[in-house]
Amino acid sequence: MKRERISADALELEERVVQINRVSKVVKGGRRFSFSTVVVVGDGKGHVGVGMGKAAEVPEAIRKGTEAAKKNLIRVPLVGGTIPHDVLAKFSATRVMIRPAAPGTGVIAGRGVRPVVEAAGIKNLLSKVYGSNNPVNVVKAAFQALSELNSLGEMARRRDMTPHELHLRRMRRPATTLEPVAPTEEA
Repeated sequence: MKRERISADALELEERVVQINRVSKVVKGGRRFSFSTVVVVGDGKGHVGVGMGKAAEVPEAIRKGTEAAKKNLIRVPLVGGTIPHDVLAKFSATRVMIRPAAPGTGVIAGRGVRPVVEAAGIKNLLSKVYGSNNPVNVVKAAFQALSELNSLGEMARRRDMTPHELHLRRMRRPATTLEPVAPTEEA
């Protein structure tokens, strides 16, 4: 699915640095240090972006990461402070599962998923990370999961329903009661 380009200028974006990593390169005269950062930006109203920056100084690496995140913005469909459906996304050796949660649950997420979903404005969510827990891969897998979400309107259109009908059908889960079986006569 083709993503539309979202302008970062019209949004009030808040940035959050997820990780700063110092990298050293051994050269003839000693070691050269540089820094890599993972930055998440979001407006808390359904827009979120993730970027990485590398530079010799930490502030420059953060600035580069923020610029990259602003170029990567996506729109996340929200339904009452949560997401419309479950999704499982994979990035490298990391898999992230996110599910909608009832109001009042809060964000149940780890170190890599939490900044991404909070920057998007999600208030109630359950998540689980499988495989590698490398923060870079976890952030990118969470971002991938959010980009795979479909809005209720889009899902309803695909099923030839109205969003209200789809919401009602999803809320009305079938009961799993067994009907009594009439005894058979054996003589």
